[in-house]
Amino acid sequence: MLLGVIADDLTGATDVALMLAREGMRVVQTVGTPASAAALPDADAVVVSLKSRTNPPDEAVAWSLASCEALLGAGARQILFKYCSTFDSTDRGNIGPVAEALMARLGAAYTIACPAFPANGRSVYQGHLFVGSALLSDSPMKDHPLTPMRDANLVRVLGRQTRLPVGLVPYQTVAKGAAATRAAFEALAKDGAAIGVADAVTDADLRTLGEAFDGAPLLTGGSGIALGLPENFRRAGLLRPAAAAAPFAAPRGLSAVLAGSCSAATRGQVRDAEERGVPAFAIDPVALAEGRLSAADVLAWAKPRLGATPVLVYSTAEPEAVRAIQERFGREASGAMVERLLGEVARGLVEAGVSRLVVAGGETSGAVVGALGVTMLEIGPEIDPGVPWTLAADGHRIALALKSGNFGGRDFFTRSLSMLD
Repeated sequence: MLLGVIADDLTGATDVALMLAREGMRVVQTVGTPASAAALPDADAVVVSLKSRTNPPDEAVAWSLASCEALLGAGARQILFKYCSTFDSTDRGNIGPVAEALMARLGAAYTIACPAFPANGRSVYQGHLFVGSALLSDSPMKDHPLTPMRDANLVRVLGRQTRLPVGLVPYQTVAKGAAATRAAFEALAKDGAAIGVADAVTDADLRTLGEAFDGAPLLTGGSGIALGLPENFRRAGLLRPAAAAAPFAAPRGLSAVLAGSCSAATRGQVRDAEERGVPAFAIDPVALAEGRLSAADVLAWAKPRLGATPVLVYSTAEPEAVRAIQERFGREASGAMVERLLGEVARGLVEAGVSRLVVAGGETSGAVVGALGVTMLEIGPEIDPGVPWTLAADGHRIALALKSGNFGGRDFFTRSLSMLD
């Protein structure tokens, strides 16, 4: 193994796995904290997908360190801590605490923080994160039900999460190339700023940052930061030429879509599917909390409708409705009960013959994959930037498209399934 990746949610893991595969690495994604190094597959890069983005910080740190130990034990020469391109976190963490713990374990004098992903409209300039042309704090992420992002200044956000000083490596420096960029990080560390937020507005900037961290023990960022890493290994003669990808063979069977994300992108995708005539079931969180709705009820609706078209089950709602539910039942409790239901529904759908499943939302994807017992994923073709089809690689016969809530075009649900026909 050359590169070990620790991702804080499932969809982020498939995102970075796709990035590395496109750059010529043999990549396997595993689900959950590895039991040991021996449990990890043989690959150039192994991506460990955790469900640690919104967990208590000490739990996220423990899982990340355990994953790091397994990756190092399997021979990883470099570790990447991958988080969302919208820097999803709170003032308690978990990006800062996990980065700080990994730096201590790996003996890293400094590291980078860069969530930029230009292909999906995420860029960092003067330390501020933009979503398209809007500051993060002006984007729909300001209303995220679990990690509302109301400050676009990443130096400031990260500074509230860690005891380590945080500095900035600006665009003017990155534009000068890898040597100047590396020198800037070293200068920050000498001045006491162990974590440097780096500007990046193009893929070329991300490749520069990757080259600047050639041989460094640790990087942190979105999937974009991985763009330049394979070339480092290739220049060193460590990365073998990638074999031609085998044709993606999704198992024949029925299809379904489960949407738990309440992001603006997913809300548009739900509306698009309904407009196209996809049978849809909207989960009522109040009925669920009061015991008037169960997975059995959803499955009783869904099973007779499975056939030529997919069925859609969603808890996606407008921000005002989400806030009302959270105020009544609690933020964590309301999210957990919906995730649990969607996981049970996924299991029932698969038992009913569904073998092609689209899931929207990082937390929802983690709940679904956990309920299905899938432990390893093979990366397939790209649907939209950052979202591939995957195949369960552990004996389960199921194809999964695991989508971050913010990703994908408006017709993502129907278009992703049409790729498999």
